[in-house]
Amino acid sequence: MRLVRHPVLCNYYVTYRCNARCSFCDIWEKPSPYIQLEDVERNLRDLKRLGVSVVDFTGGEPLLHRQIHEFVGLAHDMGFITTLTTNCLLYPKYAEKLRGKVDMLHFSLDASEKEVHDRGRGVACYDFVLESIRVARELGERPDILFTVFRENLSDLEAVYRDIAQPNKLMLILNPAFEYNSVATGEQLTADELDYLSAFGRRKGVYLNEAFIELRRDGGNHVAAPVCRAASTTLVISPSNELVLPCYHLGEQKFSINGDLFTLYQSAAVQGLAALEGRLPQCEGCTINCYMQPSFAVETSKYFWQALPSTLKYSLTKGTWKRMLTR
Repeated sequence: MRLVRHPVLCNYYVTYRCNARCSFCDIWEKPSPYIQLEDVERNLRDLKRLGVSVVDFTGGEPLLHRQIHEFVGLAHDMGFITTLTTNCLLYPKYAEKLRGKVDMLHFSLDASEKEVHDRGRGVACYDFVLESIRVARELGERPDILFTVFRENLSDLEAVYRDIAQPNKLMLILNPAFEYNSVATGEQLTADELDYLSAFGRRKGVYLNEAFIELRRDGGNHVAAPVCRAASTTLVISPSNELVLPCYHLGEQKFSINGDLFTLYQSAAVQGLAALEGRLPQCEGCTINCYMQPSFAVETSKYFWQALPSTLKYSLTKGTWKRMLTR
């Protein structure tokens, strides 16, 4: 049963440019402009009209945009829950300007050892993560550690939890790696490894959407009976001010927004493509977390009930439920 029939999330790509070269991502390879403040202002007003409650400012590396603090501050002041993930190379520079404007601030860290993390990210950023944690805590911020889980770094999870997340009183978010297009993320987690990850997710101070694990056990999205609701739950806006459908990773079509996102989203062309969410040939086996998370939240299914405890755990820990009630 569908519980919410309007989009709830916007993935707003401020630029595709990145100062890292992660082996599991190809976004940094794309040429890219930077979004414009006037477009952001108009689009946020239309996102509010469409019912969106969460705006994720993403990239590339979002802190490469010199006005990122203005975008996040504008969305925050308009009542959106704001989220931003960074590799931390630039966070110490922007920390003061971002202070109090990001509800869910994520610092990417995939290993307990500097050499391992930096090799996976293609740039020396481990020390910047530790420095960013120190700076954020001094400012009264409560960032999360976002740990992207692969088979090869699963054994590092314990050390990151014990030596970094827990001593700093930070939530550790477990983000199982996913594959898309031609980007290979290594061997997929085995059944035993999924069980280990599931058990780890029940620890204090750890967030894991259990529905992610179940979806992988089930072989991902199936076009014959799709669980993906990417296009109807999530609006993807490109740095060129385009609406991308059905999701960023497929990007079948791009529609120029031209100052009226509200009308564009409701158009027959957009809604016709949105109706194909989860049903395109490329959707078979998909497990992309950033689209499955809102998909699980808008209709009752076994994935909804499996996702609910972890969602409540995170919301209560971070206090985001208060902003949801007052927006």
